[in-house]
Amino acid sequence: RTEDALAAIERLFDRALKPACKGRLFFVLIKCMKKGFTLVELLIVMAIMSLLIVGGYTSYTNSVKSSRDAKRKAELASIQRALELYYEDAGSYPTSVTTGSSLCHPTVTTQCYIQRVPADPATNNAYLYVVGPNNQSFQLYSCIENSNDNGPGVNQAGYDVTNCQCGSPDNLCRFGLSSSNVTP
Repeated sequence: RTEDALAAIERLFDRALKPACKGRLFFVLIKCMKKGFTLVELLIVMAIMSLLIVGGYTSYTNSVKSSRDAKRKAELASIQRALELYYEDAGSYPTSVTTGSSLCHPTVTTQCYIQRVPADPATNNAYLYVVGPNNQSFQLYSCIENSNDNGPGVNQAGYDVTNCQCGSPDNLCRFGLSSSNVTP
C-alpha cells in the first residue's frame, strides 16, 4: 500500500512538473523544482512596490491637506456667521474671539452664537481675528496648505497681516473672510 501511494504521488507530480523532472523519485523531485526568484525579478517587484507606496503616500498627504483646508474654511464661515449674529444683536463686533470658549451676547449670556470657537485643525492655534475701528468691522484669517487652491477668499501671495501662526516657514495667512463692509 505504501508503494501504491508513492506511485500515485509520483504520477501526480509527473503531470504538474516540467519534463526534466518527470520519472524521478519524490525526494529528488523537490530538487527539480525552482526554489526562488531571481535577483532581477526581486528588484523589479521592489521597484514597482516603491512606486506604488510613493504614489499612495503623496495622494494620501494631499487629501489630508485638502480636508484640513476644507475644515478651516467651514470653521471660519461658522465664526463669520456667529459674528454677524452678534453684530445684529449688540450693534458692534466683539473686541476679541477666544479659541475654545463660546461667543455669547455681551449682556444676555444665555444667548450664544457659537458654543465653542474652533482652532486650526493642524496646529491647534487660534484663527487670526482682527477687529476694525469702533468694532464696526472684522476680518478673519487662516493659513491653507493646498498651494493650488484659488477659490473664494484665497490669496496665495498672502494677506498683509502679521501673527498668523500657521506653522509654515513663511507664516502667511492665505485665506480670509470678513464682515460685509470690508474685504479681507
